[in-house]
Amino acid sequence: MSDIKPQIKIENVVASTSIGEELDLTAIALAIDGAEYEPEQFPGLIYRLKEPKTATLLFRSGKVVCTGAKSLKDVKRAIKKVATEVEKAGIAVNKEPDIKVQNIVASSDLKMEINLNAIAITLGLEKVEYEPEQFPGLVYRLDDPKVVVLLFGSGKLVCTGARQPEDVERAVLRIIDELTEAGLM
Repeated sequence: MSDIKPQIKIENVVASTSIGEELDLTAIALAIDGAEYEPEQFPGLIYRLKEPKTATLLFRSGKVVCTGAKSLKDVKRAIKKVATEVEKAGIAVNKEPDIKVQNIVASSDLKMEINLNAIAITLGLEKVEYEPEQFPGLVYRLDDPKVVVLLFGSGKLVCTGARQPEDVERAVLRIIDELTEAGLM
């Protein structure tokens, strides 16, 4: 593995949990200031927090999805705040729910321009999609860690599908190693 320590910025953490058996979304919408609930447009209640800056979706089943967080710590803070608000509205909730990360989106920069045509040929067509007329990035699907990385000619990249921050770092290091070994970096 490369001894380069890439700068990785987590852009979004999406996580889910359950805070109760069944939630009365209408009652919650009336009790919580700023909650948005329009069941004819979307079956869930949307509650946006300013700190941490997140959007939390609550469903009648008690399921909760938190998106927009920049870390797992922020996800936990957001869900705790939402659960507290729901509880204040007189609805019983699980205050210590089991939170499961569904997706982490992160970005990084290889700090140099890269030749996507050469990379597409070298990495092999079974794991790579590159159609510059359709999209300017090269889509690279890794098996370990199981993530998708979008590589751009500028050297910038976006990693999606990770379940933990270490997966992003492993993916970026693996790409650096593969490109270095192939003489493309």
